[in-house]
Formats: sequence, C-alpha cells, structure tokens
Amino acid sequence: MGSAQEPSPLLATPGAVPAEDPDTGVAAHYGDPFAEQRVLSRAVGVVDRSNRGVIRITGADRLSWMHSLTTQHVENLTPGSTAEALILSPNGHVEHHLILTDDGTQLWAHVEPGTAGRLLEFLESMRFMLRVEPADVTAEHAVLTLMGPDADRAAEGIAAVATTRALGTDLIVGRQQLAEAAAELRQRGAVLAGIWAYEALRIAAKRPRFGVDTDHRTIPHELGWIETAVHLSKGCYRGQETVARVHNLGHPPRRLVLLHLDGSEERLPARGDPVTLDGAQVGFAGSAARHFELGPIALALVKRTVPVDATLLAAGIPAAQEVVVPPDAGANVAVTLRRGPADLIRPRE
Repeated sequence: MGSAQEPSPLLATPGAVPAEDPDTGVAAHYGDPFAEQRVLSRAVGVVDRSNRGVIRITGADRLSWMHSLTTQHVENLTPGSTAEALILSPNGHVEHHLILTDDGTQLWAHVEPGTAGRLLEFLESMRFMLRVEPADVTAEHAVLTLMGPDADRAAEGIAAVATTRALGTDLIVGRQQLAEAAAELRQRGAVLAGIWAYEALRIAAKRPRFGVDTDHRTIPHELGWIETAVHLSKGCYRGQETVARVHNLGHPPRRLVLLHLDGSEERLPARGDPVTLDGAQVGFAGSAARHFELGPIALALVKRTVPVDATLLAAGIPAAQEVVVPPDAGANVAVTLRRGPADLIRPRE
C-alpha cells in the first residue's frame, strides 16, 4: 500500500527522517518522536500526511450518489461537516475507508496512500447517468493534520478544506502550497511532528487503519467501525446484508484488541506477524508503535473466542490484551468501550 507521490518538500526540514512503507514520502520524525507525541497530545502539532490520496467529486448528485455507495448517511451532509465511511464488497468486506467533507459545491475524500486510483475506478464504474464527476486530485492536493488542544486556533483562517475528526483536524491544501501552509502553521505555534507520533497516538486511541489493521476478509464489526463509519438505518448499499445479519443475528468472527507489549523487547511486531495463544495462531498483528506514556503497543485482529484475559504472543513478544471490540459485538450489542459521545462525528440528518 505505498504512495506514488513525489516525496514531500517537508522532508527537506532539518532533522527529518523519511518514513517507510506504507508511509513513504513523508517524515517518520524530525529528531525526537517522543517529544513530538507530547506536543500532539498537549499543545498543537502539524503532521505531514501528504502521502494520502485525495478524491474530489463535483455535480449536483454527489451526496445522494455517495450515500447510495457507502455505509454512511451522507445525503444531507452539511457544508463543513465530516463523515467517516466505508465501501464494502458484495460480501460485506471492507474495500475502502474514506474521510468525507463537503464544501458546499464539492465533496472531498481523503484515503490511504496508494488507494485513490482503485477507488476512482470503482466510482467511475458506478456513475451511470447521474450528475457526478469524480476525480483523483492527489497530484494537486495534499493533507496536513493538526492535533492537540490548540489545533482549532492554529487552523483558523488557513486556506484549506478542513475535516474535523476525533484525532484532529485534517486540512486539504494545494500541494504546491504545502510547504507554505506548514510554515504558516508553525508561525502560529504548531510544531512539526512525524508520522510515527501520529501513529502512536492513533494506536493508543484504538482506531484501526485500513490496509494495516485489516485484511481481505475484514468486516466493519470486527474493528468497531460499526460505531463511526456505518449508519445502521439508512437505505441499501453494497454489502449491507452482511452488516445487518451480523448486527441483528450473530457475532463477527474476529475482534480488534489493543496489545500492551513486553517492554523489555527491543523490537515491535510487524504488520501480519502471527498472534498466538498456547502455540496456536489466533490472529495477526497490525499497527505497532512506542507510545511516550504506554510504552510499546499494537493493534491486532484475533478470533472472537480468545479469552479477553489471556496473555498472547505477538511475533513471540508477550502481550496483554485491552478489549476494543467485545466478544459479544453484533446481535444488537453496541460497541461503547473505546470512545465517548464527543468523539463520534456524524453528519447531521
């Protein structure tokens, strides 16, 4: 899941260390990733996420069209509101994860690095006779993310399309103005932070990442996306049958957990490394990072039946579980362990 974009101009910043796949093209850190985490948590920092893909959709039918294609209720998305949405396969497996916002004339989506082309192909195949014009504008637009208690103040008046989420405010800026926008944010007090800091805070917040914490069989219930990215009472969309069946009648086969890893190990599990219990594989590791307060942590997808108090091995590293999605998820059980209502951002209906 790599990015085909040119490296970010912010990699020329003194101290910048390039990130590796899936975040090639941006900085892993600028010299002190733990200090950068503290800034993102306690003040205000700006993270270069310009390796993400950007899709723009114009046309009078753009909202109703995306409403019919995605898991989210976006038909009445008001200008400036943000929605998290999924596109599913006919069998209900997650194929795309989108952060959406409408500026009143255009609908914007930013997606994982390297996925915009495939998403555009799907959207083009579903246009029919509707008044919509989707385009991959990744070459012209880029994402900067502001995080921290002072993020709103720093973002005020910046020329950008803003999407506000629980993890911060994403600013979609002109790619040619990326360095200029970052410089202006720094003048307002924001500190440059690398993708390592962002990822550590994302993992600690128990928020999965498509393509890293998922595989080709992932369904929304397994990751808790049923809370944030799925509207359970909207009309039909591809894969809805699976969502409804699991929600009303059953349980997902797997569940997301946060792993607190043995801090005496110098390494972290890699994406896809086995998670085992008593010598048998029960899942796989996804994202992993070293958190400035929690120490080494990771997200993993494990079988639903794994006891919640069992100590697991992630790539051979002892790990205690913290429940993200409970074993009884589905069958009308609400997933409420992760977040409070202030974190849930839904479009107004």
